[in-house]
Amino acid sequence: MIHPVLPEPDPAWLDSLDRAASQRALHERVEAAWRLCREVHDTLPRPAVWLDLRGKGAGQAHFGRGGLRFNPVLYDENRHAFLVEVVPHEMAHWLVHHLADGHRARPHGHEWRTVMRELFGLVPQATHRFDTGRASPEPYLYRCGCREHGFSARRHGLARQGRRYQCRKCGQSLVYVTRSTLEDSV
Repeated sequence: MIHPVLPEPDPAWLDSLDRAASQRALHERVEAAWRLCREVHDTLPRPAVWLDLRGKGAGQAHFGRGGLRFNPVLYDENRHAFLVEVVPHEMAHWLVHHLADGHRARPHGHEWRTVMRELFGLVPQATHRFDTGRASPEPYLYRCGCREHGFSARRHGLARQGRRYQCRKCGQSLVYVTRSTLEDSV
């Protein structure tokens, strides 16, 4: 049986925090996870922490920048799950990358899964199940022969510049229809 190693944060306490205090709680959780990883790898560098990730991803270990990136919208909407699952997930990537030959390890491979289970006491899961509607709006509607598709502003811009997209189900080209009214109400 797997038991989480880091202390469980109180959901009611997390919900009561203002944005600044909740971000401090995130930084403190990263620090606690880093200290735990240092028990295995005593020269592990401390990662910088940014709340600048956008889109559908909850977190990212960014080795080029030297730290961990988190999605502030998804964090605000899922504070408890974020601290319990996402912070250890990204710290496991950070640790594995800094081990000997860690740069060769598959992102969610054996080494990462072992760190998640053995060090953090968590069931390894490669993806989150958060609602990404506000974090990654897709207000541009495109249509094919079988359904409508939502495009982000970036993907819509690429389509307007000439990039062609096809439906994976019916194979037809996606055609721009309109801007969704859903975004206006959010």
